[in-house]
Parts: sequence; C-alpha cells; structure tokens
Amino acid sequence: MSAQPRILIVGNAGQVGVELQRSFAGFGEIVGVDRESVDLAQPDQVRDLVRRVEPSIILNAAAYTAVDRAESEPALATAINDDAPRILAEEALRSNALLVHYSTDYVFDGTKQNPWTEQDTPAPLNVYGASKLAGEEALLQVGGRVLIFRTSWVYGPHGSNYLLTMLRLARQRDALSIVNDQIGSPTTSIELARVTHQVVSGVIAGKFGDAKEWAGLYHMTCSGSTSWCGFAQAIFARAGKLLDGKVPVVTPITSEEYPTPAKRPRNSVLSNAKLESRFGVRLAPWETALDTVIQALG
Repeated sequence: MSAQPRILIVGNAGQVGVELQRSFAGFGEIVGVDRESVDLAQPDQVRDLVRRVEPSIILNAAAYTAVDRAESEPALATAINDDAPRILAEEALRSNALLVHYSTDYVFDGTKQNPWTEQDTPAPLNVYGASKLAGEEALLQVGGRVLIFRTSWVYGPHGSNYLLTMLRLARQRDALSIVNDQIGSPTTSIELARVTHQVVSGVIAGKFGDAKEWAGLYHMTCSGSTSWCGFAQAIFARAGKLLDGKVPVVTPITSEEYPTPAKRPRNSVLSNAKLESRFGVRLAPWETALDTVIQALG
C-alpha cells in the first residue's frame, strides 16, 4: 500500500464524516461523498462509486439514523444500513481495501444491567436497530479487512444531534421534561474520528498484524454513562455563555411519559474492553468530551 492511501469517506457532510475529514487530513488523498452525490439506496451507485474512486481505505460514516421514522420506512432504512454496507464490503474485499463501518448500541434490547460486550446476543427493539444489526452481519459474512465500531449517543459541533437540539430548545423554552430511565454513553464525533484515525493508522502500518488478528466488531464509546436527562443537565451546566445565561428547568420523566414510535433500550452502555485490549486506544470520558464540543461551539 502506498504511503499516501486514497481514502473514501462516505457521508462526509454528516457529523462523523466532517470530523473524519479533519482527523485524516494529511494521512492520504481524501475523496468525500454525501447524499447529494451518491444515493446509498441505489446499489449500482454504491458499487460504481467504489470502482470509480479505487480507494485503499473506505470510511463509511453514512447511515439512516432517523430512529422513529424508520418504523414507517423499513425498506429505506434497510437499503442504507444493510444493503449499502454489504456492497461496500464486497467491493473492499475485491480490491483488498480496508473498510471501517459504524454501528449502534440500539442492536441491544437494553435489559442487561452491566455494560454490553461484543459477545452479548443482539435483540433490537426497533427497525433502526434491526437494520444496523443486519449491516453488521452482512459485513462479517463478507469478511476481509473490515472494522465495525459500535457506538452510542453520537453528537458533536456539526450536523443534527441531541446536543444541538437541547441548545435550541433551551433558547425557546423555560422548562423541559426529559427521559431519565434510559442510560448510555454520550460519544462525540470528535472522539470517534480521533480514535478511528489511531486504529486505522496502526492497521496500515502493520502494527496489529494480519487482518485475521484485528478484523471484526468492536465497541467504541466515550467512557462513563448517564441518562438523557443527566446529559441535558450537563449540557446546560456548561453552555451558559452559549445560552446567554438562560438555562431551562429540567424535569426528569420516564420513557412511558414520553412515548415514541420506536422503542428505545433502557441500558445502552457498551464495554470498550476489547477495543482497548486489541488496539491500546481509549476514548475520553463523556464529560471531558462534552467540554471539548462546548468549547468548539463557543
């Protein structure tokens, strides 16, 4: 592989894609595509894209992530979250490219009390989770130089996410009622991109051996955990300047008090032990990572 690999970033305009472009700047020649330039629901467009670009590294940061809307658009969610990644994997295998793909904590049903490991059996509660699980299984079935990173509660300074939604609502309302019985690990796009770069650069340098030694599924989240309510309170505690001192009153509520079309897991906390053991990398604590994003917005 050349010293300057060609890197295809699929979904480069999304919150993770933007940070991947920043992290991999200078590492190789970056070709980024977004939904305006390729329709991931069209298999021929996905296949043609890879064959045209001929990348040695594919970073798939694109996904159908509208969790509630997926309940009424299962075919589209499946096309983007299952079919498209399968084609990317097939094309990566054909050319011996490295494929990095992101999945989700929503593959689990949330009933476990402790953090979920890669050995736990998935049982998604909603269409989105099922479509992402199907994508994981497709990639593992195709095989090759594939890395799947399951992550959770992703947000950052760009795109559409929980943090930016909370800041918008805080400017509009004096009080907010937020679910307090769903637990997870808020994970920033900045940390995801940083650690992805660390792992990929090590793989390319041969630091971790042959693909059979490192290819597969890993959990990748910021450390620690909180509830959606706790996350919102942490945001408001740090965002006083962004909100001109206007902080809403937050009332904790149950999931039953805030019904949604898609059911969410109660416990989404993922164990990163396998990632840390195999690659020697660790994401920042979620509070520290939140500080970084608030600073970037300020």
